[in-house]
Order: sequence, then C-alpha cells, then structure tokens
Amino acid sequence: MAEGVKLEIVSPERLLFSETVKSVTVPGAEGYFTVLGDHAAFMTTMKPGFITVVDNGGISHVYYVRGGFADVSPEGFTILAEEAQDIAEFDRAKIEGLIAAGLTAQQAATTADEEMRLQQEIDSWRNLLLESSVGTGATAH
Repeated sequence: MAEGVKLEIVSPERLLFSETVKSVTVPGAEGYFTVLGDHAAFMTTMKPGFITVVDNGGISHVYYVRGGFADVSPEGFTILAEEAQDIAEFDRAKIEGLIAAGLTAQQAATTADEEMRLQQEIDSWRNLLLESSVGTGATAH
C-alpha cells in the first residue's frame, strides 16, 4: 500500500488543504466513504457534511463542506467543494436558516416532486446539525 494519499480540498475562494495524509473520510452522495493510499480511481458528488482528514502523524482534522465533487485518481484525491471551511468556522445558525427557508419553500411547493425534493434537502440539513453536535470537533461518521 502507498504511504498515504495526496489530498487537496479546494473551494471557490481558496485552496483550503494540500498535503499527503493517511486517510480521508468524505460525505459522498450515497454515504460516507474513506480513501487510503492506492485507492481505486473514481469520481462522485458530495452531500453537505464533514470531511475527516487523518494526517501521517495520526491527528484528525475536520472540515465542513457544502456539497461538490470528490475525484480520486492515481495522482491523488481532489475535493472540489461548493463551500469548505475548518470545523471551527462551522455556522449552525446558517444551517438553521437554510432549514427555515426550506420549510417555507416546501409549504409553497406546487408539485409532489418539488415537495419531496425539499423534504430531502431539509432532512439533509437536520442530519448535518445532529452530526455536528456529537461533540467538540467530532462528527458522527
């Protein structure tokens, strides 16, 4: 097995992280997954959630992402996030505002498909709040 994986976490504003690490756990659209060295190449979308990076010293670093793409290739692992920030910058009030806006939009929905899509989005934001409250700097994955 390789001695880690080259990871880059990129948001529209900046390169948030660039380092070779032991492992990375990511909120994929179908659930959390972990990438280690020599991982098979693939690309997937991400849902809002927390990325846990374990550096080569065994120390965990947690980042919040609001969706985007995760691309594993022979060159490394690139996360292109819609929004990304250190867990210390995570804003619960912002997520609560997204839930409130989603509930308002859901009440105004004109089709069952739209109502269901909004319910899934609201559930995703609620799960994110639950996950963030597991403990200081810890996440539920």
